[in-house]
Amino acid sequence: MLKLSCNGLDRVHSLAQCGFAARPACVGPRRRRTRVGGFRSPDVRAFPVLAVVSNRDGAVASRVEAEAGTLADRLRLGSLTEDGLSYKEKFIVRSYEVGINKTATVETIANLLQEVGCNHAQSVGYSTDGFATTPTMRKLRLIWVTARMHIEIYKYPAWSDVVEIETWCQGEGRVGTRRDFILKDYATDQVIGRATSKWLMMNQDTRRLHKVSDDVREEVLVYCPREPRLAIPEEDSNCLKKIPKLEDPAQYSKVGLVPRRADLDMNQHVNNVAYIGWVLESMPQEIIDSHELQSITLDYRRECGQYDVVDSLTGVEMIQGGAETVPELKATNGSAITKEAKQQFLHLLRLSTDGLEINRGRTEWRKKAPR
Repeated sequence: MLKLSCNGLDRVHSLAQCGFAARPACVGPRRRRTRVGGFRSPDVRAFPVLAVVSNRDGAVASRVEAEAGTLADRLRLGSLTEDGLSYKEKFIVRSYEVGINKTATVETIANLLQEVGCNHAQSVGYSTDGFATTPTMRKLRLIWVTARMHIEIYKYPAWSDVVEIETWCQGEGRVGTRRDFILKDYATDQVIGRATSKWLMMNQDTRRLHKVSDDVREEVLVYCPREPRLAIPEEDSNCLKKIPKLEDPAQYSKVGLVPRRADLDMNQHVNNVAYIGWVLESMPQEIIDSHELQSITLDYRRECGQYDVVDSLTGVEMIQGGAETVPELKATNGSAITKEAKQQFLHLLRLSTDGLEINRGRTEWRKKAPR
């Protein structure tokens, strides 16, 4: 994968700053574009496209451009695609984003998906308050909330690898929208992951779900592909499969989890990425040591606040076709779990006080490659 040294990254940022108003030239004479490590430094004279209006045939009819971009716009390595119906951005994996396997964690991947989705919304002129709301939504006090997230990771990027993520949104029935993602190794153009998510509208004051009105639909669909475009083929995929409720007592559990202040989002509720960490807290250590996460699906059922206490439950889900049972691998409740190349688990997060569900989950794990 493409890797940049610290000096190379500094040069990218330095070159990006050249030519800013009230700043001295920092690297030689001013140039229109400069290539460093495969990147083009942002051209400060090219203002970002805020909106693309397409005709019924899907062709771009006109573009709405800002008169001047923010500093973040100029430094960000992302932009709308040529047709204006998707957005691509490149990210360098930082040292603090890798885990025990020396590769990016699934939480890192989920945070990057959230970041690129928000940047896409800003690039087409949606609000910058973190909720990606349209004018009609803001008038009615409506926000988007995650209903389901499904992530598949084929190869985890390592520290200093460069990942390019493409994202786009489209309608999903009368009650929500769908956002899909494709992750690529920027150096090789190899697809290393895919994701899809479903979003519903909720009233910010009453916390009740709200149908997507025709006005909101028109505001959103102008930036969506005209034909359905799915990042993950739905046949033989877990992305749409129902997740059954995990019954108590579960084979594995971790109780008394408490949100940190850092887990709260701009809406003063636990960020949806934090739930991934809680789900993995109750995974058996034997699987963590010998396997790596291949896919995760979460159904979000209830918001979680700062003072809630959470229990994380995990149990083996038998894969169709059966698997060998290995008695020496014991769960915390004494039952045996199976041993095979791919393992599948069910998860449940619930409030400790009254047992109400926060979310349900399913994870698939593959054997780690020999080192």
